[in-house]
Amino acid sequence: MSPMAATVESVRTATMNDVSGVARVLGRAFYHDPFFRWVFPDDNRRMAQTTRAFALIAGFGGVPEGRATVCEARERPGDAPVVCGAALWTPPGEPGERPSVMLRSLPHWITLVGLARLPEMLRYMIELRASSPEEAHWYLSSLGTAPAARGTGVGSRLLRAGLAQADADGVPVYLETMNSANIGYYERYDFRVVRAINDPAFPSTYCMLRPAV
Repeated sequence: MSPMAATVESVRTATMNDVSGVARVLGRAFYHDPFFRWVFPDDNRRMAQTTRAFALIAGFGGVPEGRATVCEARERPGDAPVVCGAALWTPPGEPGERPSVMLRSLPHWITLVGLARLPEMLRYMIELRASSPEEAHWYLSSLGTAPAARGTGVGSRLLRAGLAQADADGVPVYLETMNSANIGYYERYDFRVVRAINDPAFPSTYCMLRPAV
């Protein structure tokens, strides 16, 4: 059993003090993800690059706009709690990232991925946007846990909290995963693949939808 298993705290909305913890957890969780392997092909640099990417996503938009949730845990009794899982959501009717946020973060993205990669990444993002449901929905953009918290139910707590909000709103939940191994996990929560993107120029992507209940 992980040392965090018995000391996991409840899910809460992230604050700006959590940005580094969110970035650290998601950076490690997505190190092997096919999307980030495509964006950051250098294995030796990817951990730092992925962590920085999530710091930009969380710090510029997700956390200040109240779209991020975290779960904390104590490694030992008496220790200060640390972020052990995080989820980034977009509520119904809101854009994935506001234009003002994109403008402020763009210089940082250029530094991180390089100007030459931006057109390719933009084409991929446009392809993703075309797959998004037209009806109002909650969008789960990222969900991940720290290695020490895997198998403790942290990811499930974060996911269930978001699904409960979607159910209260009476709307479906949509996500994309570039890792086919994740499909079975989300299917247990009533998600189903509604489209697969298999363009050889991009990572294979599975678009999944959980109907409103």
